[in-house]
Parts: sequence; structure tokens; C-alpha cells
Amino acid sequence: MFRLSSLIGCTVLFLISCGTSKKSFVMPSAENISAVKFLGEYDIPYNLLYKNTVVGGLSGIDYDKKNDCYYFICDDRSDNNPARFYKAKIFITPHGIDSAVFTDTRSLLQPDNTVYPNKKQDRLHVPDPEAIRYSPVLNQLIWSSEGERIVKEKDTILANPAVTSIGLDGSFKHSFELPANLTMHATENGPRQNGVLEGMSFANNYKTLFVNVEEPLYEDGPRADITENNAFIRILKFDVASRKNTAQYAYKLEPVAYPANPANAFKINGIPDILNIGTDKFLVIERSFSTGRAACTIRVFITDLHNATDIKNIASLKGNSSFVPATKKLLLNMDDLGIYIDNVEGVTFGPVLPNGHKTLVFVADNNFEKAEKAQLLLFEITE
Repeated sequence: MFRLSSLIGCTVLFLISCGTSKKSFVMPSAENISAVKFLGEYDIPYNLLYKNTVVGGLSGIDYDKKNDCYYFICDDRSDNNPARFYKAKIFITPHGIDSAVFTDTRSLLQPDNTVYPNKKQDRLHVPDPEAIRYSPVLNQLIWSSEGERIVKEKDTILANPAVTSIGLDGSFKHSFELPANLTMHATENGPRQNGVLEGMSFANNYKTLFVNVEEPLYEDGPRADITENNAFIRILKFDVASRKNTAQYAYKLEPVAYPANPANAFKINGIPDILNIGTDKFLVIERSFSTGRAACTIRVFITDLHNATDIKNIASLKGNSSFVPATKKLLLNMDDLGIYIDNVEGVTFGPVLPNGHKTLVFVADNNFEKAEKAQLLLFEITE
């Protein structure tokens, strides 16, 4: 005769065995980071060829600790080769970076598993890859595209930004549901051109994803200038399981570091990447560039969202005093290193050094230009 007690016992045993079979993934952290020490630079050769692709435009980086490898996203808009990402080994010593070796590259694939077009093939569906992160929980990559906003009298192109999950072979898995305020418009509403989804970071042991816009939305106020002007960007929080936006937070940009030359020429300060370092805490990169200067000014801030207002339902931050922005504290100004720093666009935790200290690895995008550098920058963390 089948006994209820036997059923209960079997059920408990099944639940225990299921529970113990699940893998536990703990994200790296540096919640008490107090300083960083520059250990060295490695420059990836200009126009390096790997598997019939041109290596350059490296706009995002992430480290897979288990397999000791790095993922780079390339911001090639399928102009040189189809939009893609790279896998690489970076050989690190206590004194710096010895070398970097690329080990694989895969095309980013559309939902129908075809490669993305370039602007001559289909200008409405050209991607603009910017950030990449690896989830060991899903064994997948998530990447962001800035989309496009070109508004001319006889030529308007509107392509919405995107956050997409892919397999390690580049195959499409899912798209995240973006909020309405990230929709591109021909009017001055929503995101600015080339100022949208630049940075990205997992949090809460890969259950949460944070994504940031690089520059203020039109509704939220002006772009950063050389004087203080309350330039606020948004950091958006997503639930990874549902792929929905659950909260948004305001972050105040510093002024542009240097005037442009001539004064009315292009200048910018925005956020190319973020990195979670603990509960509600992030490293935020601010990248400032001004015409007339070859180098960028890269400032890294420790940012805390703990007491920041959820502004998801606040349509406009312009002239609005009803919200509390994230707090920020300067950790590093790369101008102080006394070396040339190019267009830094990505950051990740690296391996732990023999002395037990954690590391950070930054990557700079050379924009496929000979005059610019594809730099890897290594820092040792002090906690």
C-alpha cells in the first residue's frame, strides 16, 4: 500500500536534490573600495586582423572569471564587417598587462538569425553596439544598441535603442522591454542622437540589470557644458527574469572638463559605462572630450543609489526639484596619471592579484582611427 508518509519523504528528497543541484553565482564586488593604483597599459595594434575581421571600436568589456576570458563588443555598425563581439585572453602580471590574445569572434544576430545590415543595405535596422555583459547564470551575453536619430528636412531615420540577450554563438534569445521615454522621436523628445544606452551592469547576483543613457533625455534638460547646468542622465533598472524596467534614477553629470577650440566646436561629457560594486553602489565613468584636445578626460565616481528617488514616473527632470539624485564621490581622474588617455568606454572587474587585491580593466575605443588608441588599462583596487 502507498503511504502518504512515503510521498512526503520522496517529495522532500526531490526538493533537496533539486536545491543542491542548482549552481550558485556570486558577483564580484568592491563595496569598500577606497583607492585604485594604475598598474599599466597595453595597446591593441591598429587594424589588427582576426578571423577576417578588423579589430577596433571596442566599446564594452566584461570578464568571465570561471573561464578566465574577456568579452569585448565592437561598435562597428556593419561597415567593416558584420556587427560582432570578440572573446580574448588578457595576460596580467602584478606589474601590468603582458599581452592580449583574441580567441574568437561571433556576429551579433537578429531574431531571424541573420547578421545585421549596414546603412547601404538597410539603414533602418543598422545597430550601434555599445555595451556587453556576461551572465554565468544564463550562460548568455546581453548587449545594448544606441539606435539612431537623424532628423533632416529630406531624410529622417529613427531607430529605437535596444537591450538584447544572445547566446555565446551570437544567436538571438530575447529583447528587453524598454520604457516609452527611450523611444526615438523626430521632435526634441526622448533620447538624443548617439547619447542613449552606453553603459550596463548586472547586480543582485545577476538578477538585476542596470543600463544608463549617456546624455540627458530632451525632457530632462540640457547636455553638459563647461559650466554647471544641472545635466541629469537616467540609470534604468531592469528585472532580468521579466526583462522589464522596474525603476529609474537620476545622476548629475560634471561639467565638460575643458573648453572646445574653437569655442563653438563639439564638446561632450557623458557616461560610457557603469559597474556594480555592491548593493546599490556603482563605479560610474564620466568621459569628457573637447575639440582641440586629443585626449579624453576620464573621471570615475563611486555612486550610491540607496537614497535616490525612483523617477520612473517623473516625465521631466528639467527645473524639477522633487527628486533626490544618486550620490557621487570622485575615485579617480585619469588626467592625474600623466599619460595619454583615449576614448575609454568600458570597465570590468579583472582577476585577483597574487596579493589578494582585486583589479579593474578599462578599454578605450579607437573608433577605427589610426590617430587613436585601443587601450587596455589595468588598476589595482584597495579596500
